[in-house]
Amino acid sequence: MRYSLIIPVYNRPNEVDELLQSLLDQRFKDFEVIVVEDGSSVPCTAVIEKYARLLPVRYFTKPNSGPGQTRNYGAERSNGEYLIVLDSDCILPPGYLEAVEEELNREPADAFGGPDRAHESFSDVQKAINYAMTSFFTTGGIRGGKKKMDKFYPRSFNMGIKADVYRALGGFSKMRFGEDIDFSIRIFKGGYRCRLFPGAWVWHKRRTDLKKFFKQVHNSGIARINLYKKYPESLKLVHMLPAVFTVGVMLVLLASLACPWSLLLLAAFALIILLDATVQNKSLKIGIISVAAAFIQLTGYGTGFLRAWWKRCVLGKDEFSAFEKNFYK
Repeated sequence: MRYSLIIPVYNRPNEVDELLQSLLDQRFKDFEVIVVEDGSSVPCTAVIEKYARLLPVRYFTKPNSGPGQTRNYGAERSNGEYLIVLDSDCILPPGYLEAVEEELNREPADAFGGPDRAHESFSDVQKAINYAMTSFFTTGGIRGGKKKMDKFYPRSFNMGIKADVYRALGGFSKMRFGEDIDFSIRIFKGGYRCRLFPGAWVWHKRRTDLKKFFKQVHNSGIARINLYKKYPESLKLVHMLPAVFTVGVMLVLLASLACPWSLLLLAAFALIILLDATVQNKSLKIGIISVAAAFIQLTGYGTGFLRAWWKRCVLGKDEFSAFEKNFYK
């Protein structure tokens, strides 16, 4: 078996249906699918039964323990030479596995990852969120962009690794958020060969509304400090920029009380996002929503980062006691 596709799922049967449908269309066929239900109250049993005769899919259920441990559960039951971890809200183009195979044949790799895109069927909000998460102006291009401010770290929505390397590293840690970056850091620290496969991209639905998106990126900001506490060298300038932006926004808003012209700084940034997102998506409406998504992405991450810095670096709390309500309910 060449590839084992590991898919953790929590209350998302409709997404699993779309993902499995996309796997039917893969041109490269040497793979198995392992779906692991992480204590869901809305299981995808009926969806799995629908594809049982069409795909080499195996289905497991377990008590809730978070995505990292659920991936480990699936990996322990896999047969593939390579493990590919996917989020349940992803859809694969027909040439995804073919692109992975071509890259591995061209140059060996112990681990790899690919970028993500917005499908034409996604809502305008989902397309705007995708822009906010992939634009150089918001995330520095570190999620697989051509221009980037830091090296590429594979993330769990689209991550591959040799099975023996996975087991040598002990799989994902018990972190409830940021566990994929933790794993990527350990891949690099272990001296393994890790590359970006630009052609192995996925359509990634992400959150469906801006409120959920804020919570997601806020938790990502918290996770960055938790990662810093484990690996101080992992914190780079690009990771601190959203916090700087957040403080800058607050200062500009305060300054505007005395000098309204200071708001032009925020207006200039909004205009850059509006124009870039409009051109990329060929839609003024998506461009407008992207402005809101960009501010949410930066300030959500920034406030999470600052909050975690205060609790963990200033007050000295540990990860569990500092964020029990966020990650460990």
